[in-house]
Amino acid sequence: MDFSKKVEFSDKLFVQEVDGELVLLDMQSENYFGLDATASDIWRILQEGKTLDETVNALLEIYDVDAETLRKDLSNFVSQLQEQGLATLH
Repeated sequence: MDFSKKVEFSDKLFVQEVDGELVLLDMQSENYFGLDATASDIWRILQEGKTLDETVNALLEIYDVDAETLRKDLSNFVSQLQEQGLATLH
């Protein structure tokens, strides 16, 4: 995955915060996706228009985890969003 790219979220998504975590509704398929606190943090940072590299750096300031693990987890998260048609990389 190219970490110099930014994530663009689908315009068919409705996002609502519930108790500090995010719930995503795909308006086209009507599927709901719940994000835990960590995934919600990732989502918020990506929403700021940061590249994946910048997102890794921001998350390293929040979480006590090594960069390699974080990059793998972020890559998996973005891949899942892409598979569901909820995001693309640009």
